Amino acid sequence: MAKLTKEEIVAALKEYTVLELNDLVKLVEEEFGVSAAAPVAVGAAPAEEEAVSAGPTEVSLILKAVGDQKVAVIKAVQAITGLGLMDAKKLVDGAPCPVKEHITPVEAEEHKKALVEAGAEVDIK
Repeated sequence: MAKLTKEEIVAALKEYTVLELNDLVKLVEEEFGVSAAAPVAVGAAPAEEEAVSAGPTEVSLILKAVGDQKVAVIKAVQAITGLGLMDAKKLVDGAPCPVKEHITPVEAEEHKKALVEAGAEVDIK
């Protein structure tokens, strides 16, 4: 098999959906024993430590259950994530699953309100 160039790899990745890219990242992490998470600074300033003790700065929005109005939930997920209709449907069909990760608690509450109004059960972690 011929070795792919970086440009060919990027071109191929552009054709993937967000869910397919997520699966690819997990596969690469497992295969090579690495993490795609950003490195954390070793010497955190005291002000940052105080902010952490005040509450979480980043949370994840988890879709627990869809409810009776699946179409409304799919539309809400699509609006929140920016995914296409089919990708949003796949995400909703995979519940329980994270809808959006590493967001502020304020943003999470806004999105939770929209999903609850659409008929979904949502949790913030």
